[in-house]
Amino acid sequence: MVTGATGGLGLEVARELARAGAHVILTGRDPVKGNRALVSVRASVPNADLRFNPLDLAALSSIRAAADSLRATGTKLDILVNNAGVMAPARRMTTRDGFELQFGTNHLGHFALTGLLLPALAQGRGVVVTVASLAAWRGKMPFDDLNARRRYGPFARYSQSKLANLAFALELDRRARVHGARIHSRAAHPGWSSSDIIANSAALGEASGRVARTLRKAQKSIGGAVFRLLGQDVAHGALPMLYALSPDALDSGYYGPQGAGERRGFPGSAAIPPAASDAVLARRLWEVSEELTGVRYDWETVS
Repeated sequence: MVTGATGGLGLEVARELARAGAHVILTGRDPVKGNRALVSVRASVPNADLRFNPLDLAALSSIRAAADSLRATGTKLDILVNNAGVMAPARRMTTRDGFELQFGTNHLGHFALTGLLLPALAQGRGVVVTVASLAAWRGKMPFDDLNARRRYGPFARYSQSKLANLAFALELDRRARVHGARIHSRAAHPGWSSSDIIANSAALGEASGRVARTLRKAQKSIGGAVFRLLGQDVAHGALPMLYALSPDALDSGYYGPQGAGERRGFPGSAAIPPAASDAVLARRLWEVSEELTGVRYDWETVS
């Protein structure tokens, strides 16, 4: 299962997993984009074994419905790629459950999804790859205001959510080891990779489709040139996530491009920000995430 697989990095990861012979479940908010993604993958991988499942990570009800649907079929889940993300909306927005949109979608949504899918993961290979970002280096975890009710800065809250992603991946590995669970947690980041995340996020909540189209056009022309110069395209940006699924990857490993500043290049081990390695911070974040989402990991059933 790949979250946020209707475009960008998620679509590329799904494509390559299908090329390798996996049965791939693509997820996303928009069924129309989902169908287009299926067509896109099958155009390059004619015999691809895949399907689309609706999943809105900004709604706990949607997350529970998706997990219930998978469990009802008895599907064993070998791989979960926690990729979907929202980046820096200009104004504070919230999920359906009232969480700040970036923290709620990027972290809390994936925290809940992973916990609810834990039994299915334990029945399969149980590999979980969570996508972080270089922005995690700038992240802070304001536990007294995680949902930005008092203060909102678009990129500060994005960095917070990406620090949460990485801290979650490392804490998931710690807890799996303590409980002897068949879960293998890794993390990856794409470096500076051009995708639709900025334009899609900036257009959230806008009434005019013209606004979204203008933002996407600007990103492709201006932002795309910058990323091509200093970063890399989506296909190369997806490589660290794929590397995290390879036999060379280790549990608790963090992978990213090996070029200057980890912005571009072929994948390998990435530097971990000190805050993400803080076990006390990660434990507190885990406990708060349980309280906010109502999802508690049932380790007894997967050990």
